[in-house]
Amino acid sequence: MKLVKIVLGGMLVAALAVPAAFAAEKDITKSRVPAGDLEKAKAAKSPVDLNAADVIARGKAIFAGKGACFSCHGDTGKGDGIAAAGMEPAPRNFTNAQFNKLRTPGEMMWVLKNGSPNTPMIAVIPAQITEAEGWDVIAYERSLGGK
Repeated sequence: MKLVKIVLGGMLVAALAVPAAFAAEKDITKSRVPAGDLEKAKAAKSPVDLNAADVIARGKAIFAGKGACFSCHGDTGKGDGIAAAGMEPAPRNFTNAQFNKLRTPGEMMWVLKNGSPNTPMIAVIPAQITEAEGWDVIAYERSLGGK
């Protein structure tokens, strides 16, 4: 295997290039928020309507642009971005219909602010995007898996 370095939107992303297909997310039921923070994260509410078309559109633009979310989560949010190869665990697949049932927007915001312990997911707020932009991205990501 060789290490591939990719620069996306000013952010350096490193991934192992592997010939095998991208690993599927193994346990969607497991929250990536530590137990001590989970209750507070679950209770966090979005200041924007996560179902509003304009919010989703803004989130899509950030996901595909300055947020560089696509690099790991893929262009369509399936967790199959170019930087995802070899990641363990695999990036979240936002098109999985179970995701919205199991994870709250507040948990997703916690991950954007803190990263995801024991995964390659880094904190992107405030280093890369603002909290307001984070809520827009969450709206887009949640729109990918339906209700």
